[in-house]
Amino acid sequence: GVCYFRAGWEDLSSSSCSSSRRQEDKHPPGIARAAVVRRSLRGQARPRRRSLPCRDVPTKLVAKAVPLPMTVRGHWFLSPRTEYSVAVQTAVKQSDGEYLVSGWSETVEFCTGDYAKEHLAQLQEKAELIAGRMLRFSVFYRNQHKEYFQHVRMHCGNVMKPSLKDNSGSHGSPTSGMLHGIFFSCNTEFNTGQPPQDSPYGRYRFQIPAQRLFNPNTNLYFADFYCMYTAYHYVVLVLAPKGSSGDHFCRERLPQLDISCNKFLTCCVEDGELVYRHAQDSILEVIYTEPVDLSLGVLGEISGHQLMSLSTANAKKDPSCKTCNISVGR
Repeated sequence: GVCYFRAGWEDLSSSSCSSSRRQEDKHPPGIARAAVVRRSLRGQARPRRRSLPCRDVPTKLVAKAVPLPMTVRGHWFLSPRTEYSVAVQTAVKQSDGEYLVSGWSETVEFCTGDYAKEHLAQLQEKAELIAGRMLRFSVFYRNQHKEYFQHVRMHCGNVMKPSLKDNSGSHGSPTSGMLHGIFFSCNTEFNTGQPPQDSPYGRYRFQIPAQRLFNPNTNLYFADFYCMYTAYHYVVLVLAPKGSSGDHFCRERLPQLDISCNKFLTCCVEDGELVYRHAQDSILEVIYTEPVDLSLGVLGEISGHQLMSLSTANAKKDPSCKTCNISVGR
């Protein structure tokens, strides 16, 4: 018989792992139902349980009343890094017009993983399409509040230490909540060739010569491509000294880029010296996986504004953007 799936779900990706359960609401007879609870794989404190919305999945599925598991033609797009619990109830129309309704099936639980390298390669290809031309730069920079740098000097031996990456960007990024690093920027203003005077992260800026972080002894990896319901897009890259723990982590999970020939960030030898370039049309977020001593650079105050609306801290990716999404999920 022809049947439709109905599903209820709740996205708890930004908080924690909740108990999976079936949605036992009332549906009209004659509809095969599947209740789905979506939850994060993070083992944090359990949140308060909330009621699940219920709506038709926009796919018409054709199946027969056969013992589970059964094969159904159609698509049901699942999010990465998510645990699911599924139960099914079938209904078959009889010759007299009545429906024979089954009981609920046993609950089947499964989980989806992070983006594989193949998925990240698809994101990389999409990011390359809008990267634009390459502009020269000479420094990486990191903006923070004054209190951050005071803490580094007084309590961390003048050394910025890697911290765990937040959940900003694609839901399936292997780096979220897994990779330790320090965020840097390198984008420059088109008309001056210098870093912009505005920042969403704080009025104090640490600048370090590019060669201190990026050189032939460094590996470069593509990590993510996303936007936040805006026209401009972010590309996340990882710089890891060869042989470091960060390098080992990235080599297993992320596409590696040729440092002298890629669409985002390059380091080339020209006339005997290292020359650096970044993509003009993407905002680059560069994660450096090792500690950085403040003595290697210069700390100062910027003259521009603190544009809080541009902060990407725990920013959620726009799941409807055709430019930066791939078919496997967000």
